[in-house]
Amino acid sequence: MDATVLLALRDPAGVPFYPIVFQILYILTWALHAAFVLLSLGAMGLSLYGSAKGNQDKHWSILTPHLIQTGKISVSILIVLGVAPLLFTQVIYDPNWYVTNTLSGMWIFIFVYTMIVGYCMYYWYYYAHKAQRTGHSLIGFVSFGILVFAGILMHSFAVTSIMPHDWMNMYAPNGIVNTSGWTFNMDIIRLAFMVSLSIPVVGIFLQNYSRFLSTRKDFDASFISYSAKLGTNFAVVGLLISAVLFVLWMLQIKYLFHPVSIATIIGVLVLLAMAKTNRNSYYTTLVLVVVALLISTMRELIRFDIMSALGYSIYDYPMNLEIPSIVMFLSTFLIMGFVGVAYLLTMAWKVGKREGVFDGSKDVVVTKLGQATLYIMIAWMAIYFAWGIATLFKNIL
Repeated sequence: MDATVLLALRDPAGVPFYPIVFQILYILTWALHAAFVLLSLGAMGLSLYGSAKGNQDKHWSILTPHLIQTGKISVSILIVLGVAPLLFTQVIYDPNWYVTNTLSGMWIFIFVYTMIVGYCMYYWYYYAHKAQRTGHSLIGFVSFGILVFAGILMHSFAVTSIMPHDWMNMYAPNGIVNTSGWTFNMDIIRLAFMVSLSIPVVGIFLQNYSRFLSTRKDFDASFISYSAKLGTNFAVVGLLISAVLFVLWMLQIKYLFHPVSIATIIGVLVLLAMAKTNRNSYYTTLVLVVVALLISTMRELIRFDIMSALGYSIYDYPMNLEIPSIVMFLSTFLIMGFVGVAYLLTMAWKVGKREGVFDGSKDVVVTKLGQATLYIMIAWMAIYFAWGIATLFKNIL
C-alpha cells in the first residue's frame, strides 16, 4: 500500500473544516467513549461476583444492584458516545475506515447484532436479579461474555485499520481475492492493556461512590468504609497491572520514550499515589480524565505516524469550508449538549444526595435547566428542519 492508493481512497469532496479540529474531537470523544466502556466492563464484572454471593454478605447485597444499574446505564452511554469517534475518524481517515469495513464486513455485521443481543440480555439480567429469579447469575455471565466479545471485535477493527502494509495481503492472499469479510486481527498486549484499565476505573468509581453516599444517613458507616476500601484496592492493583501492560505495549511498538508515553506513565504514577491515599476521589477522577486523554492521544499518534510514513497526512486533506454545517454542529454540541448534560447530571446529583423521593419540580436549579433544555431542543428542531427544507428546495428548484 502506498500514498497513491491511499490518496485515491479519500473523499473527493474533501473535509468541511480544518482536519486538526476533527483530530482533536476524535481524541476527546474516544476518551469519553472508552471511559464508559471500561466502567461498564468493570461494574458488570464486579456485579457478577456480588450476584454469586447472593444475600450472604450485607455489603454486597447493597452494592450489587447499584453496580448492575451502573453497568446498564454505562452501556447505553458508551453506545451513544461511540458514534462520535467513528464519525470523526471517518472524516479524516476514510481510507482506513472503508478498507476495514470491506475486509471485516461479516464481523461488522455480527458486531451490530452482538451489541443488540448482549444489551437485551443485560436488561434480562437486571430484572432477573431484581426479582431474585433462579439463574440470574448465569444470564449475567452470558450477557457479559457477549458484550466482551463485541469489544474484542471493535479491537480487531481498530488493529486492522492501522495495518495498511498488510491490507493487500488480507484482501488477496497469494494473489487470490478474498471477499468473505472474515478478516480478524488482534494485538494481545494492546487488548490486555485496554481491558485492564477497567479495574482501576471501577475502583475509582467505588471511591467516588462511597464519598458520594457518605453524607447520607440511610447508609451505614461500615458500608461506606467497605466500599471505599474495596475501591482503593481495585484502583491500586489495577493501576499497577495497567502500568506494566502499557510499558510492554510501548516497548513492542518502540514508543516507550516518546513524550506522550512518558507523560502517560507519569500520569498513571500520580493517579496511583492519589488513589492509594484516597483523600479526595473527585480530584483523582480529574487526573483519570487527563490520563484517558493521554492514552487516546497515544492511539491517534500511532495511527498518524503509520499513515504519515506512507505519505498520507490528514493535514493535506483537501478542505471545502462549510460554515453553516460547522455552526450547526457546534451549536448542537456546545449549547444543546452542554445544557442537556448539565440538567441530567444536576438531577442525578440531587436525587442521589436526598433521602426518599426527590421532586424536581420544587427545585429551582433543576426546573430552570429542564425548561432551558426543552426550549433549546424545540428551537434546534425548528432550525434543523427549516434549514434542511430550505436547502432541499434551493438545490432542486
